[in-house]
Amino acid sequence: MVKHGKPSFVYSTYVATTPEKLWHALTDGTLTRQYWFGRRAESDWKVGSTVTFWYHAEGGEAVSDRGIVLESHPPRRLSYTWHVEFADELRDEHPSRVTFELEPSGNEVKLALIHDDFEPGSKILESVRSGWPAILASLKAMLETGSPLASTSAEAAAAAHAKAIGQAKKR
Repeated sequence: MVKHGKPSFVYSTYVATTPEKLWHALTDGTLTRQYWFGRRAESDWKVGSTVTFWYHAEGGEAVSDRGIVLESHPPRRLSYTWHVEFADELRDEHPSRVTFELEPSGNEVKLALIHDDFEPGSKILESVRSGWPAILASLKAMLETGSPLASTSAEAAAAAHAKAIGQAKKR
């Protein structure tokens, strides 16, 4: 999808939960680590605050991505910039934007993810296309069954991410 001349990625799913529980899962680092394949989100989620995503690395934790909170309207809308920091070949890209919209729908919540503001030719966009569906499926599974997706799904998401980075290096 292209919005205002810039590529974007949009994905929606329905989760059998409440907006409050879904918001908590999106913003609590202990929970993000469970469904986001080891990534821990850290922020106070106030507009202007830093968002840092940590992953397990040799010798402890390392920063994978950072951003700045643009909007925070619990439990309905959350938006922040996204800047990849874990791969040298991706650090020079302009930050993109991630937005979550939560809309009650009966006994479920419609979760819409909009990841946009990519520069044309973004190397990160391909990784986003494979990564977000796996992350959100794992989030949905965790909230609905109590268990995130199995490690094989995490491995598939990591492999897709590595493939996208490998393609970026070839360009």
